[in-house]
Amino acid sequence: ADWKKISGTLQNDILKEYIAQKEWIYPIQPAMKLVIDTFEFCTQHVPRYNPISVSGYHIREAGATAIQELAFTLRDGLEYVEWGLKAGMDVDDFVPRISFFFNAHNDFFEEVAKYRAARRIWAREMRDRFGSTNERTLKLRFHTQTAGVSLTVQQPLNNIVRVAIQALAGVFGGTQSLHTDAYDEALALPTDRAALIALRTQQIIAEETGVANTVDPLGGSYFVEALTNKMEQGALDYFRKIDSMGGMVAAIEEGFPQREIQDSAYHYQKAVERGDQVIVGVNKYQMEENSSIPILEIDESVRAHQIERLDQARTKRDSGAVSNALEKLRGVAQKEENTMPATIEAIRAYATLGEICSALRDVYGVYEEPAF
Repeated sequence: ADWKKISGTLQNDILKEYIAQKEWIYPIQPAMKLVIDTFEFCTQHVPRYNPISVSGYHIREAGATAIQELAFTLRDGLEYVEWGLKAGMDVDDFVPRISFFFNAHNDFFEEVAKYRAARRIWAREMRDRFGSTNERTLKLRFHTQTAGVSLTVQQPLNNIVRVAIQALAGVFGGTQSLHTDAYDEALALPTDRAALIALRTQQIIAEETGVANTVDPLGGSYFVEALTNKMEQGALDYFRKIDSMGGMVAAIEEGFPQREIQDSAYHYQKAVERGDQVIVGVNKYQMEENSSIPILEIDESVRAHQIERLDQARTKRDSGAVSNALEKLRGVAQKEENTMPATIEAIRAYATLGEICSALRDVYGVYEEPAF
């Protein structure tokens, strides 16, 4: 009951003791072990490398709301931090190199508020939940990509406007890097022309508008501040539910976030079909004929060429060294050792990504989505 009244350092000590009493140590879920192995290896050997980008992009693309994207992405990040502590790492040694990856969707102010809330929540959780006072640990660094799911096949040139507005929201929200989708990506991989327009969209925002010259330019706006608070409280409500389940891994095993996203996707699609959610060119302002634009067509010979290159690499490599490296990786995966050195050794022997995954699959098995 008095948890918030005690110091962050003491909270951290209590958490570690609780973890020890619960015997939350290796062996852990295979996916989490591989993540923590990466954290440990990078902290020791490549400390300036970002070992993970915690992604909410795919969550939003699957139909999540802005609040769900915010909550599940950040709670994923907190889960990684918790598992890192369970493995004996110090929060300030690895958390500063964790980065995030968010979606930029159509509701401009909601997206700005989402990013602002994300930075606020992360800083507070690092301080209050894990006891860090390190400025770099408290900072949330994130990449933003405009919403692929918002691109329409109908009137595809409208997507140029959508992408520009979404990109602007990311900038107003404080993103460190940005990806702008091409207008034809609902139809195919982008043509050079479409990709260039996407690039020029970023450059116009950066070089002509002046919006990058001010930190948090919408801060202080009553509407934006109120919306930021709403986003934050919505995310914290999800945190409480997930914490009560035992964390994000347990929640995923129960199918909780999957159900929430599925329900949101269903309600959004119904709103589009009813016309309550307007999509210009799709359910309003339709045209008799869609504009015809050139799309990129991939020559099938590319596939044959890549297969040929792979076959050549397999012929030239030392098959015995590959077999030995993969067997060593299997052995390491069965123990509590870090899998990264053995993985790198297998790569140096020219084992393929598929062969490395198969070796780990032999030990860890295959994840199966829970029935719900």
